[in-house]
Amino acid sequence: MRTTCLLLVAVLALSCAQVRADVFPDESLLKIDKDKAGGGKGTLHGAYAFTRDKATKDQAIKEVSRLTLMPGDSIGYHQHVTNEDTYVIVSGQGTFKDKDGKDYPVKAGDVTIVRKGESHGIANTGKEPLVFIDVIAEQ
Repeated sequence: MRTTCLLLVAVLALSCAQVRADVFPDESLLKIDKDKAGGGKGTLHGAYAFTRDKATKDQAIKEVSRLTLMPGDSIGYHQHVTNEDTYVIVSGQGTFKDKDGKDYPVKAGDVTIVRKGESHGIANTGKEPLVFIDVIAEQ
């Protein structure tokens, strides 16, 4: 009986461990700067919870980061062939170019989405840093 109880506790513990949430403290984020990201201008400053090469095949979310573009800098218009990309604007203002090449002003609180096979880009057109959360997912 004791062995059965211990086995049950071990199975439950493993089950719970598989559904836990991950926390990535700010100080643990991987800092990566990219020049002319997506063919854009200037430098994209990134703080990544994890990068695409760290996600497993069965994980839909492939990359999560906090990105910053300084005034005048941009991520060029580029296509997402196999994945989807979402920007959640945290602060600043800019211009988002959608799948049809149409420009939209974006500011804190706005959310943009590009689906698999679609293109997009974003530029900081304001006077302050444009900060946004970037989530890349793949089915």
